[in-house]
Amino acid sequence: MKRIVVAIALVFSVLQIQAQEFQGMAVYESKTSTADMKARFAGNRDFTPEMQKMMEERMKKMMEKTFILNFDKTASIYKEEEKLDAPGQQGGGARMMSSMMGGGGTFYKNVKQKAYAVDREFMGKEFLIKDSLPKLEWKLEGETKQIGGYTCYKATAVKPVSKSDFRNFRPKEEKKDDKKAEKEKSTNFMDDLEMPKEVVITAWYAPEIAVSQGPENYWGLPGLILEVSDGKTVILCSKIVLNPKEKAAIKEPTKGKVITQNEYDETVTKKMQEMREQFKSNGGKPSFRMGN
Repeated sequence: MKRIVVAIALVFSVLQIQAQEFQGMAVYESKTSTADMKARFAGNRDFTPEMQKMMEERMKKMMEKTFILNFDKTASIYKEEEKLDAPGQQGGGARMMSSMMGGGGTFYKNVKQKAYAVDREFMGKEFLIKDSLPKLEWKLEGETKQIGGYTCYKATAVKPVSKSDFRNFRPKEEKKDDKKAEKEKSTNFMDDLEMPKEVVITAWYAPEIAVSQGPENYWGLPGLILEVSDGKTVILCSKIVLNPKEKAAIKEPTKGKVITQNEYDETVTKKMQEMREQFKSNGGKPSFRMGN
């Protein structure tokens, strides 16, 4: 009898160790539509064709990124793939814009503790955002499709937007009869954009990979999220490796001033408003300095 008990205990111990050692790696391609911003550049009389082309190239680079998600049963780290940039491309302004466009830093989330942490750099200062994971009310749909050989199921939810994530900007609705507004159109294209309070999320998850994980702060489905879209940004998994030979260290970032998501959003919003006012007072020529 004792032998049977020992054998059962050994089996459970092995299964627990295997569960703890399980790890996966997924590569995601993130693309954000820039069609509305391109239209604003083209319609702005202060942008020459050369300036428009330069802005479009920069926008494309900021809006098309590759990320790596390393995950186990309870936690994950999501980080932009490291690439060699040309000299001068990684200044304070470049890092700040990367952060505001969904990149930069390490995004750690623990679905068991329902918490996340992400380190961000903004205006020369380092922040460590620590908060509770947003609990989305997912609606599981019956529709399916294949992604990378996995059968994925559709789920939808309504999500409040982060004010510090500039990918959430949408063009303002223009009134056709407002000729005065058209005549006095601002030279700052940001005045033609607005931040919605919430967006509809469409996700595709694979129950075959039984972890409640996904890119960025998406989670809460009975399977790994392989694709997610908010109508403007699409994040699609292009590669999956289960139990890779070289396992990643899935650890929470610790560098930076600890701050909540709301506090960080307020900090970014306030600073960007100051920059906008400064931009207007200087006749459309930015004069802010990156740093403290």
